Amino acid sequence: MGLLGGSVSLAIRQRMPGTVVVGYSHRAATRSRARSSALATEVADDLKAAVTQADLVILATPIFTFEHYFAEISATIPSGCIVTDVGSTKVLPHRWAEQSLGKQAHYVGSHPIAGSEQRGLEFARDDLLAQARCILTTTPQTHRASAATLRQFWSDLGCYVQTMTPEDHDRVFANISHLPHLIAAGLVNASDWQDVKYAGKGFLDSTRIASGPANIWTDVLLANGDNIADGIERVLAELTKLRKAVQDRDRKEIEALLEAARRKRASLVKYKIRKKELLS
Repeated sequence: MGLLGGSVSLAIRQRMPGTVVVGYSHRAATRSRARSSALATEVADDLKAAVTQADLVILATPIFTFEHYFAEISATIPSGCIVTDVGSTKVLPHRWAEQSLGKQAHYVGSHPIAGSEQRGLEFARDDLLAQARCILTTTPQTHRASAATLRQFWSDLGCYVQTMTPEDHDRVFANISHLPHLIAAGLVNASDWQDVKYAGKGFLDSTRIASGPANIWTDVLLANGDNIADGIERVLAELTKLRKAVQDRDRKEIEALLEAARRKRASLVKYKIRKKELLS
């Protein structure tokens, strides 16, 4: 029940009145804060008690805890229960779910593209998912009715829902989410502390995502390592072109590389505005 899990809980309570939302955290302090802030209809002190009557279970924990949680809830959840998550990698969760849940429950991957560099339930918001994109991941073995139910669920919370394979998801988000985090972290780590004291908004904007929780991002990077390593190689190739052009004082090449980036980003911004994912 942190930023994303708490926000999902609040959104359900706002948009689906009458739905019972049961929250659980392994930390007693988090459970206490969740109760005091009315984050859920009820907060369970025991994981099995939290899921024993569930129609839908949503994991909002670090990715490498999923395998354990799938195994732990498999004997407790009702037959036909839908299980999903909000993690940003999907190949491993699908594999773990198939191994642990079997036919008892129907796993469908979910990745709501929402959140921030903040963490903790105190940052949860009932509007965090409004107009956010949410990716569902399915395989040929996915229970189609459960996928349709989950699509409606995220739509009801205000999301634009699309479906991908786990493999396509991890490849795409390695490039547009995981790699930018690494680049931001690398830029911060490469900068001298005395120098960054002079930093303005540009540096802070460029490195904002480096403030994300290290333990969460370590899981993400380890779970999607091959795709991210490929992305690093592509970025290094582009930086190598720029380094050579700068060293050679090649004005024409520098300008061409920068202009190519400017145009591509401008096209992206126009696309996002047209899709109403950004304000003009």
